[in-house]
Amino acid sequence: MIRSAALGLALTLATAGGAAAQLSPYASAGEQQAALTDGRVTSEQLVRGYLERIERIDRAGPKLNAVLALNPKALDEARRLDAERRAGKVRGPLHGLPILLKDNIETADGTPTTAGSLALAANAAGRDAPLVTRLTDAGAIVLGKTNLSEWANFRGNRSISGWSAVGGLVRNPYSLDRTACGSSSGSGAAVAAGLAAFAVGTETDGSITCPAAMTGVVGLKPTVGLVSRTHIVPISPEQDTAGPMTRTVADAAAMLNVIAGTDPTDPATREADARKSNYLAGLKRDALKGARIGVWFPWKGRSSQTDAVFETALQALRDQGAVLVDVKAPDEATLARIGELEGDLLRWEFKAALDAYLATTPAAVKSRTLADLIAFNRAEPRELALFGQEIFEAAQAKPPITDPAYREKRTVARKLARDSLDRMLSEQTLDAIVSPSGGPPSIVDPVNGGPFFGSPSRLPAVSGYPHLTVPAGYATGLPVGLSFLGPEWSEARLLALGYAFEQATRARREPEFLPEVAARPDIARAYDPR
Repeated sequence: MIRSAALGLALTLATAGGAAAQLSPYASAGEQQAALTDGRVTSEQLVRGYLERIERIDRAGPKLNAVLALNPKALDEARRLDAERRAGKVRGPLHGLPILLKDNIETADGTPTTAGSLALAANAAGRDAPLVTRLTDAGAIVLGKTNLSEWANFRGNRSISGWSAVGGLVRNPYSLDRTACGSSSGSGAAVAAGLAAFAVGTETDGSITCPAAMTGVVGLKPTVGLVSRTHIVPISPEQDTAGPMTRTVADAAAMLNVIAGTDPTDPATREADARKSNYLAGLKRDALKGARIGVWFPWKGRSSQTDAVFETALQALRDQGAVLVDVKAPDEATLARIGELEGDLLRWEFKAALDAYLATTPAAVKSRTLADLIAFNRAEPRELALFGQEIFEAAQAKPPITDPAYREKRTVARKLARDSLDRMLSEQTLDAIVSPSGGPPSIVDPVNGGPFFGSPSRLPAVSGYPHLTVPAGYATGLPVGLSFLGPEWSEARLLALGYAFEQATRARREPEFLPEVAARPDIARAYDPR
């Protein structure tokens, strides 16, 4: 049995000169920065320590498959940033800290951006996405790229979350047979396993918040338009966004301070500079006092342990002075209509956005259109070994997005989603709405799939509104998250509320890297008491 006692030990941070220090792999970014500031560690030591831990845990040991590629320039960058620190130049809270990026985000470090597909194995574009430039300008060190659900879970109807042809299956560090959800599976699993303090995920609908909840970390899907999407492999310009995945709310706020902002090449971000704020400075332990919080739980009863975690979370909110209000949810017909429209629209948008992206890739990438990718997959047995490409084929059959029917449907979908959230928020003058982020992670089952307990992600996804998930508790050792939903541009308020909940509950626990839930001693004894 693999236990956390063997894997949760301090990083051994040694330099060539023989000096050594120790630091928990689960240290927050703030704790890491404090250790750098007082000279207990260097950035070079941090990078070496995490590279060793990735080799020991991700590539061997439990073999999480969370990290696809390592930045060959990471150590050089660490040494350069250490020199800056010695010279008295510190760029901010991220200076000298390693960070991981989902492998649909371009970097200029020579590693390809594959979106998990063998068709993009040669996609070393030699350019940084603007959000990457913001991170490196702030002193962050790109450690590498994380595995993901191939094409961000947008290829086949029976896709396996966390699987890609390039990297295989991401395993959940709490129980290796359980899903890490998707599509930012590797980012969530890597942060949960202490392979870095920060990772960047991307979301179209649930792809940050679901893996964050199911791997016991903090995940924020920002308002669409707060963070640049340029040079990120797309699904939908109407719903796509990147966002932080971290172990603490403060770390998520620190990252958002850096990556939020206007990008002239992404028109959706035109308001970002005017709308962003100092998210880290806005965190207050008493933020829940007097806050009016709506309670939304339309799938109550599908998981009794999730129900219990949620009730405990609600009591914690009350204990911190929040006023809880039951909200009137949209009717089932409205929710079903939003889901139907979203599925149709994403296929429409994917074809146009992906063809435009592929046209900008290096000449070494031979698949230049969605039609080319479909042909590539048919010819490559490794791609279709587990599931098909029905979504690709449906998207290829869509007419151009210049078709008036497309714009009419998108307008209707966004209005239905925004009206639904706005009504819930405004009728009771709410600061936010809370809901379980989902149920506990299910067993990965390539035959029948796993149970779906429900998720609040669709309304914020289609409306473009923000969605924060924070660890809330555990179901037989498996993580359950608490979601905070709010209106457009309400990231500062949601982070403050999530921070107050986090500080009051301290719910997050380190993973045990168990092969299965049945390996827990209490369950193993019950299974075989003799």
